[in-house]
Amino acid sequence: MNMRKIAFIGAGRMGKPMIRNLLKLGFEVHVFARQILKVYDIISNGAKFHSTINDCLKDCDVTITMLGLPKDVEEVYFMTGGVLDSAKRDSCVIDMTTTSPSLSKLLYDEGRKRGLHVLDAPVSGGVSSAKNATLSIMVGGNEDDFKDCLPLFRAMGTNITYMGKAGNGQHAKLANQIMMAGALAGVCEAMTYARHQNLNMMKFLRAVSTGGAGSKQLDINAPKILDRDFTAGFAIKHCVKDLLLAIDEANQENLNLDVLVTVMSHFQKLEADGQGEKGTQSLIKYYGG
Repeated sequence: MNMRKIAFIGAGRMGKPMIRNLLKLGFEVHVFARQILKVYDIISNGAKFHSTINDCLKDCDVTITMLGLPKDVEEVYFMTGGVLDSAKRDSCVIDMTTTSPSLSKLLYDEGRKRGLHVLDAPVSGGVSSAKNATLSIMVGGNEDDFKDCLPLFRAMGTNITYMGKAGNGQHAKLANQIMMAGALAGVCEAMTYARHQNLNMMKFLRAVSTGGAGSKQLDINAPKILDRDFTAGFAIKHCVKDLLLAIDEANQENLNLDVLVTVMSHFQKLEADGQGEKGTQSLIKYYGG
């Protein structure tokens, strides 16, 4: 299957570097946006602009969506002239948004009715990994479709895993978010304790970084916390969205995930206090840090 002509919907903070990495490897990328000024930078990198979804997807081999919320995915896919109406028959459609597994299954089923090959492929790693093409990508859907799309995934990530049937990519991502939130809360609580015991924080972080408490959250976010750098690599508002999805799925299975629920309440408090655009490392502020 030819995979050189790509339609991309969702040229935001994550989408733009992903588009640039596709362009670097010679893919022809067509971008939909309502306003050309919002994507002028990637047009200058070689992307082709379209003001309608139908025009953007016309004759493209693959459609990739990287949106903010499940409601955005529903709108873009199901609106008149949207993705399901416009994607070329027998083309691949990849939703890389973190959304609900049930919505991913619905997209898969509706896509099959129209002769489309639909994958859910949410990512982990944040903006820095998107820029460096080192995203972790978790994929659900038909395995042969996954194999066909591997060259695209390898243009954007390094840890690419086929998780099984439609929706399983989303389940893997939600489990990832549960793990991330719990680990970050542990880092923030440990730093709060260490600071109250008047430990040298730099020495403390070095001491624990290579032991059993070491983690990506420690490596990435502890230095930011010490520097009082709360800019968003992954914003609290997006974390809240993901954790709410995870809680909804857990409730459907009657799972009692107490850490998830507790950390979620902390992030929600910070969001209510106007911290939604800040990075998740701002969780330290819940503890007075």
